[in-house]
Amino acid sequence: GVRMRMEGGEEMQGAAGLRRTWDIPPPAGTQAKWVRLNVGGTLFLTTRQTLCREQKSFLCRLCQGEELQSDRDETGAYLIDRDPTYFGPILNFLRHGKLVLDKDMAEEGVLEEAEFYNIGPLIRIIKDRLEEKDYTVTQVPPKHVYRVLQCQEEELTQMVSTMSDGWRFEQLVNIGSSYNYGNEDQTEFLCVVSKELYNSPSGLSFEPSHKAKV
Repeated sequence: GVRMRMEGGEEMQGAAGLRRTWDIPPPAGTQAKWVRLNVGGTLFLTTRQTLCREQKSFLCRLCQGEELQSDRDETGAYLIDRDPTYFGPILNFLRHGKLVLDKDMAEEGVLEEAEFYNIGPLIRIIKDRLEEKDYTVTQVPPKHVYRVLQCQEEELTQMVSTMSDGWRFEQLVNIGSSYNYGNEDQTEFLCVVSKELYNSPSGLSFEPSHKAKV
């Protein structure tokens, strides 16, 4: 048969008998160290220790090689047919335990991958984030209701002091004297007050139960 001579003088069988480099047992001590992953065409280099941070994950079972048999590419990297865009945050979470995302990266995409790789703690973190985001969206800003009250100068103090909780004084407009009472001019004012109405997620408006006395 055809024989190939390597630079070191070693001979290897050609063609049919050629052994793949990843079939050759690695030197002692290297089995537990580095792992190459080919995720959707993108290569990632990490350690077995990192991949096995979550014992029940697909990645841990993959690199242990006990339960899963995965194809490898020409470099010996495990082939995984998933989107590499979202794999970076997955791998970094296994490295340091934190979820770090670029501002344009969708959390839903990372959640999909976390569920595929079966990384329980990361799944919970992302779901909590999404629930907080949904809650924030449903909180509709309060509406302001305004009322304009007309009163005389001598009534101002009493009116302002007897306003119910929730009503706030906004503006006072002097509209001059409208009539004479005895020898004194009675100056009249327009008093503007406001109150916040809160909207529930159902779209119904509500306000505190106490009525305005104004």
